[in-house]
Amino acid sequence: GEAEAELPIRPFAVCSDVTAGKPIEGENATPYDLPIPPTTSVAALVNAGLGNPATEHMTVVFSTYQSIQVVADVQRSTGLVFDLVVCDEAHRTTGVSGLHEDDSAFLKVHDNLTVPARQRLYMTATPRIYKPAAKAEAQEDDLLLASMDDIDIYGPEFFRLGFGESVELGLLADYKVLILTVEETAVSRSFQNLLSSNGELNLPDVAKFIGCLTGLAKLPATGEGAFQSDESPMERAVAFWSTIKESERFADQFDLVAQHYNRQRRVRSPQTDKRDISVPTRHVDGTDKISSRRKDIRWLKETPPENECRVLSNARCLTEGVDVPALDAVMFLKPRRSKIDIVQAVGRVMRKPPGKTFGYIILPIAIPAGQDPSAALDRNDEYDVVWDVLQALRSHDERFNAYINRIALRTTEDDQDPDSPIQIIDATPTATDDSESASDDETVGVGSQTALFTFEDWTEAIYTKIVKKVGTRTYWEDWAHDVADIASRHTSRIHAILDTDTAVADEFDQFLAGLRSNLNDSITTDDAISMLSQHLITSPIFEALFGSNAFALNNPVSLTMQHMVDVLDQHNLDTETEGLDKFYDSVRRRVEGIPEHDAPARQHIIKELYGRFFAIAFPKVAESLGIVYTPIEVVDFILRATEAVLSEHFDRASLSDPGVHILDPFTGTGTFITRLLQLGVIRPRDLHRKYEQELHANEILLLAYYIAAVNIEAAFQRELDEQGTSDPDPKPFPGIVLTDTFQLGEAGEGTGAIDVFPVNNARASRQQSLDIRVIVGNPPYSAGQQSANDDNANLAYPTLDASIAETYAARSTATLKSSLYDSYVRAIRWASDRVGQAAHGGVVAFVTNSGYLDGNTAD
Repeated sequence: GEAEAELPIRPFAVCSDVTAGKPIEGENATPYDLPIPPTTSVAALVNAGLGNPATEHMTVVFSTYQSIQVVADVQRSTGLVFDLVVCDEAHRTTGVSGLHEDDSAFLKVHDNLTVPARQRLYMTATPRIYKPAAKAEAQEDDLLLASMDDIDIYGPEFFRLGFGESVELGLLADYKVLILTVEETAVSRSFQNLLSSNGELNLPDVAKFIGCLTGLAKLPATGEGAFQSDESPMERAVAFWSTIKESERFADQFDLVAQHYNRQRRVRSPQTDKRDISVPTRHVDGTDKISSRRKDIRWLKETPPENECRVLSNARCLTEGVDVPALDAVMFLKPRRSKIDIVQAVGRVMRKPPGKTFGYIILPIAIPAGQDPSAALDRNDEYDVVWDVLQALRSHDERFNAYINRIALRTTEDDQDPDSPIQIIDATPTATDDSESASDDETVGVGSQTALFTFEDWTEAIYTKIVKKVGTRTYWEDWAHDVADIASRHTSRIHAILDTDTAVADEFDQFLAGLRSNLNDSITTDDAISMLSQHLITSPIFEALFGSNAFALNNPVSLTMQHMVDVLDQHNLDTETEGLDKFYDSVRRRVEGIPEHDAPARQHIIKELYGRFFAIAFPKVAESLGIVYTPIEVVDFILRATEAVLSEHFDRASLSDPGVHILDPFTGTGTFITRLLQLGVIRPRDLHRKYEQELHANEILLLAYYIAAVNIEAAFQRELDEQGTSDPDPKPFPGIVLTDTFQLGEAGEGTGAIDVFPVNNARASRQQSLDIRVIVGNPPYSAGQQSANDDNANLAYPTLDASIAETYAARSTATLKSSLYDSYVRAIRWASDRVGQAAHGGVVAFVTNSGYLDGNTAD
């Protein structure tokens, strides 16, 4: 390195290559001359005084891991004990060890009997940690597995500096991954003469070469956004191949392809000369002498002439342990399974000399013409290079999950984000109109794609595959099963608290009475405890989603729930949810990188969470209430159809008109009201009035109520943002009520005599007094209990059921009429009665199944 020792040292080099440490031609002598040449002779080292203490100099032994037994033999013969052993590239010292004589050279460094030392310091940019299964297998075989999370071997972590923090501190340059797509048919057409005359080149390789050239020259191209603030062509790069033979062929042919490509581009447009670069390329591999490699590295380090980018091609030897200069790019042209090799290589491009903005990771891929992008990406192993590199980056860059999350939440209409570290670029050569002037070959530019599948098709397919191959899979279903157990423990703990603490029991009785007043009298103690458990479990989810406790502080039901939880907290009830910390972390990771104003992205995650988590975590609640999830397309159809019916049958009325109160009585996650705000059916000038006065939603499930409130509030805020009238102090949605909609219709019920939920009660009372003109939604589909053990029988609603008896049942010719009291039929009857109270009637638009149409119960 370039740092100099602050203490005078007496250095020894222990390795088999005698050229190590020698200055090559044109280099100055090393700051400290070796007393003897590099050697693996124990006798030579002892005779040179390695075992004798130096009075004025610090003795430093530089040894390869492979030569560590030589160092150990010197120590054994002289009694030398090191004060400090520094293990660079310490991930190389992991693995399985058994008997001392059978240990690999890399593992011997851990053994203080072999290499006596007072302290050890392990350093690596790529820690290697083994999975529990590997550790258990080693233990069964009485073997020691050296894993870098093993404190007994490696000690505690002393210091960590991640990629992201290093970039923020200015110690490293940031990186961008360039995925350059090149269509093979265009290459075949443009490079036919070269391919025919050169037996060393094949079509996929030439396509990859063109991708590399586009990246190194930073040529303008379709999809480019990577070079907006960094347009100067690159000067130094390293290419990685799987085999020495491939690397040697690349070194022989790369500049030849570049010259051919440049000639064609000059014919097409003389103005492109400034972007023509030559790419002299040398091959190095592990069989070369150190002195030979150092000459090539020195050549790479030199400032090249204008319009020249120097390239070193290798199979592996430049990933670690070699003092490679700061690079502009690394190029991976074949899949590479070792994450450590990849990250070590990326570290080369992140070194930051003055003026450097980015380091680039170039991944060229050849595109077969006419193939479906998704199918091609699935079948062709050549594309594994992309997933290998991105997976390696994700495992070592703490920021990468956020990048993948942003990709997962993008839509097909979104342009590529020029600030994203992953850029997809079309580097396909294109024929031009003046092809006659191009001699035997067609002239080429950059930026077209096969007509059958466009560059945009490939971009979307690659993004989709990135999310699938690289994204963190959050198995929320698995967590849901854990939550069911935790909810059960909550029930036991709260029952025990209520049995032993009178003050808490009195508070809970008031809370239970309030729930019964808001919902219905059938709410049991266990129901109330379940709701508290839901609140305890889900509150951290909302904090993770929104980065604060703003929702908990503004929602009236959440405030009441939290008050009861606070009363219980004196008994440390929250300790039961400590096991969910990783689940909450997974939710946080899912929203990392999503801008605060991106409400649809958060809504998407909320719906995913509701659909994959809640129904499993609280199955009895889900079963009894027939939880369903309505496709957006169906919701939009219902709303547009309702607008059309109002216009046709109610004197050209509109959902946007003053006085048209709209209710979703079974709102679920709030999709109907959310889409109503987003569809454009409500005129912009009416938005505030509708939101604050004329939109209403009921929900009986606590978590669904929470999610609906958040969704509706986020949708309203986004609409204001798009109008440029956003409110810096967002208002809670005042129209949502935690209630049993059917119970609201029972005489004198549901308006809340108990003042535990005062704001919620007031909202329910106001809704009851309104002239509801439109009811939309998706009623619950529960058809009674499925098993005698479910304890999920549907509730009785005397007033509503009497209305069904007087209408549907009275006019039915069926003998068995019990299914007329199923919840979706009740919903139709309840909604019909509710809009019937309006002076001029109204509209009911529900999503229902067809059971009552096909069966004879409603005949």
